[in-house]
Amino acid sequence: MITLTEENYIKAIYHLGNNGANTVNTNAIAEAMETKASSVTDMIKKLSDKNYADYKKYQGVTLTEEGKFVAINIIRKHRLWEVFLVEKLNFSWDEVHEVAEHLEHIKSEKLINQLDAFLEFPKHDPHGDPIPDKEGNFQYIDKIILAKSELGAVYKCVGVDDSSSSFLKYLDSNKIALGSVITIKHKEPYDNSIKIELEDREIVVSQNVAKNLYVKKV
Repeated sequence: MITLTEENYIKAIYHLGNNGANTVNTNAIAEAMETKASSVTDMIKKLSDKNYADYKKYQGVTLTEEGKFVAINIIRKHRLWEVFLVEKLNFSWDEVHEVAEHLEHIKSEKLINQLDAFLEFPKHDPHGDPIPDKEGNFQYIDKIILAKSELGAVYKCVGVDDSSSSFLKYLDSNKIALGSVITIKHKEPYDNSIKIELEDREIVVSQNVAKNLYVKKV
């Protein structure tokens, strides 16, 4: 039986390793998990013993295929619960992440499959992130961060890289949401801020905002 803490480590390694593709060093894991490197080493040994991870001294850790499947299943549950909370319980998109962090550890496969069907098999969560199906397949969107947008081009907002409550509240306050159509009016070389047009109004967003907002050309 896999523990809640083991699941959290596996998910962290998956995200830090670019969806499980790259090796992750123990210091990065310790920072992400807000713990000591020695604790990470102990956990990696446990994960290796259960065939969820491979560890090479002085190189780092990668997930095994079994470990990747566990990570993807956790992500699937997390994102399905976020959809449920927003669509069925009227949570706002800045409220759901913390709640879904708890719900993602529910073990019932039948419950999650029934939840997926009840929601009519959504492809993306409220933040625009793809939801894997029960086989672990993702439907990715061809997207870029707003910071790499072209002057004069028109884009649609399709996701966020920062799902913190403060960032999502900032977007809400400026009426920027998934599906918003954005025209690039000016890119300021001095501080990399960007003036954008949203419907009939213009606002200036900072470099930090532009690095955390995903868009797709329309």
